[in-house]
Amino acid sequence: MSKTPLSEQKIISINTEKSGFYKGFNRVVAVIPKLLIIMLIAWVGFSPSSAGQVLLELQNWSTQTFGAWYIYVTAFYTLVCLGLCIWPRTAYVKLGRPDEIPEFTTFSWLSMIFGAGIGIGMLTYSTAEPITHFANSPDTIRGLSDGLDINNVRNAYKWAMLHYGLTAWACFGVVGLSLGYLSYNRQLPLTIRSGLEPLFGQTMSGTIGNVVDIVAILATIVGLGVTIGFGVSQFASGLFNITGASWLIDNGGKPTLMAQLFGLSLIVCASCISALSGLKRGIKWLSNINMSLSIFLIMFFILFGATLFALQTFFFTIWDYLVALPMMSITVWKNSGSETSIALQDWQGAWTIFYWAWWIAFAPFVGLFFARVSRGRTIREYVLGAMIIPVLICLVWFSFIGATAIDMELSGLAQGAIVNADISAQLFKTINLILTPELAVGLSILIVTLLVTFLVTSADSGILIINTLASGGSQNQKQAKHIIIWGLLFSMLIGVLLTAGGMDALRSVMIIGALPFSVVMALMAISLIKSLISDTRSIKE
Repeated sequence: MSKTPLSEQKIISINTEKSGFYKGFNRVVAVIPKLLIIMLIAWVGFSPSSAGQVLLELQNWSTQTFGAWYIYVTAFYTLVCLGLCIWPRTAYVKLGRPDEIPEFTTFSWLSMIFGAGIGIGMLTYSTAEPITHFANSPDTIRGLSDGLDINNVRNAYKWAMLHYGLTAWACFGVVGLSLGYLSYNRQLPLTIRSGLEPLFGQTMSGTIGNVVDIVAILATIVGLGVTIGFGVSQFASGLFNITGASWLIDNGGKPTLMAQLFGLSLIVCASCISALSGLKRGIKWLSNINMSLSIFLIMFFILFGATLFALQTFFFTIWDYLVALPMMSITVWKNSGSETSIALQDWQGAWTIFYWAWWIAFAPFVGLFFARVSRGRTIREYVLGAMIIPVLICLVWFSFIGATAIDMELSGLAQGAIVNADISAQLFKTINLILTPELAVGLSILIVTLLVTFLVTSADSGILIINTLASGGSQNQKQAKHIIIWGLLFSMLIGVLLTAGGMDALRSVMIIGALPFSVVMALMAISLIKSLISDTRSIKE
């Protein structure tokens, strides 16, 4: 019987500079994304109004043209991850040597995965997602339930969990699995191009590989941009809830541009400092703090929120979500001319397709980060820790925080104060109704602190991952000058887009920018399957 050792697999060769400013980096991958970002900053900065309009038109075209692709390809990612976890031949394959042990404790590992993956989204959307769908969802549009009525609660949670459930985490998971396996088991560089080596071989060493890594860097920047944009908006709302300073919120209850730019500057500066300290120090400890504060916040809502209603919601949602997931995952609504079809298409574009683009754009950063912290875990352990457990954590947030807000609206206590508030302020409106003003300020301080740690964790991890991609997979490139350059470019891009069209401009850039990487991810999934089948067969023989 013959056996092909995995160590004999071909290695991708990535050229890096031996000296100079870009020592240790691939000059093409390091420079071209910077130039493209600078061009985008200049275009938007010099003509913000026209740029915002063009970006919005491109977003609408992209959503209508490629909406079905986003729906089907994310369903494919989910099937790949769950299939590899269930299939006995692949489930027990370890990311790394067979005798390798995990680098991080389970608590730190789960903390980093949740914090980097979706922590900011939970603070913004744990209230906003369920209560928005409670008011309007595909079921209310089709007349199957009534908005703001008790009969729409279970439907609201079904749609909320679609966007934060298995599909979302599969987008991150498939990239992390691919990179983790091919890097640790086939000794390929820890960079996105390695995920395509099983299909395209040594061609990934040159120009094509450079293009793949550049696409990944650009997707990372726009995905993080939207995440940070939502985060600084909620940061401003939180500061307003604490201080009452009028410059933070406009007359419509939305964060002002000045408040958003202030929060952005603070977060990027803190992120650069944390990134310089590296993964095992700054990011690890911030992630542990994130998880500890998150547990405290959830315990508060368990004790003082609508606990019984939340528990009922939690268990009903598990059933409703799993039953509805197959159809929700493949349903594409198109404009057939009727008022209902137009409303359904608009809803899907504004919610589901936006989310799939967001998670895909976030996937190069989060997936590579997952791979980096998951060495020594089996594929089944990885899927449980990077998909199943985070989904349950998201459901806990939605159930205890979101259900408390819904219960207040149903009982008449809120009188529309939560559902009609800006999305960034809905969590704070909820705690204001539960607590006295003094205690609400105290809890708001904790929430803002948690939000800042989530934001810093995401931003500093993103900067480190960009440097990893630009240096051909090296995990040691944390040179201060490159971290600071990316921090400046990152803050300038978000700043000019917020100036041009607020969050709508950020959303537009992200939906457009995510499309090329969605194709790369599909090819990575196919490459991973091909590699696992080949390698497990050779070992068995």
